Amino acid sequence: MNTREKLYQIIFGTTTKAGRIFDLVLLFFILISVTTIIIESVPEWRSSFGKEFYYIEWFFTILFTLEYLTRIIVSPKPLKYIFSTWGIIDLLSILPTFISPFLSNNVNNIRIIRALRLLRVFRIFQLSQFTSEYQELAYSLKASFHKIIVFLVFVFMVMILSGTLMYVVEGGTNGFESIPSSIYWAIVTTTTVGYGDIVPVTTLGKIISSMMMIVGYSIIAVPTGIISFEMTKYKPETDNIDNKCSYCDHENPFGSIYCNQCGKEITL
Repeated sequence: MNTREKLYQIIFGTTTKAGRIFDLVLLFFILISVTTIIIESVPEWRSSFGKEFYYIEWFFTILFTLEYLTRIIVSPKPLKYIFSTWGIIDLLSILPTFISPFLSNNVNNIRIIRALRLLRVFRIFQLSQFTSEYQELAYSLKASFHKIIVFLVFVFMVMILSGTLMYVVEGGTNGFESIPSSIYWAIVTTTTVGYGDIVPVTTLGKIISSMMMIVGYSIIAVPTGIISFEMTKYKPETDNIDNKCSYCDHENPFGSIYCNQCGKEITL
């Protein structure tokens, strides 16, 4: 095994000790980088340590750029990596720092996109064994989609009727100056958020508001019940199905299209 192949196993693999250490170190730097960006968003700290944050930002950008270029060099198919999901995420995480000097200061906020790299935790800790649970949830959401859409349309109609009714009851005053404002109040009240920026004053308005708060709990529970029902119907047929990757012999969960270890397409 030559140096390039060894580096490939370390950078893209997770089963070897060296590969696990590399990924853990990488995740550590990603966490520190994202934490730094979050801290930098505090005005007081940004004004006091602006120079330090600037150097730290470039340190991580150079570090991740070297990692990105190394992945391209050691990859057997560089273009496949570049246009893969991980490759695009890696590229997006380093671009903002390079382009920010040529754009307005507000664009610096897009550096938080580096948080997307935290998705690597799924690969680093090999959480792929939960793929079946993800597939179950995806199946349930897909099967529930039309029912939930119909339900949301019904809820939206109720919000319009409730908002219009409150507009009439409150007489266009007390924050209910228009029907759109009243609909906004209806949505806030039904979802039990309760900002308090619009409050009914009339007795009838308070009664309607109380009823909508109670109904709100039922509205929140309905989508959960629909999805839960579909989850109980999910029964994957895993018997007599060989989901072993022909490239690396890694056993993959039922329904996997690509190998969770090497990324190759699984051929049954």
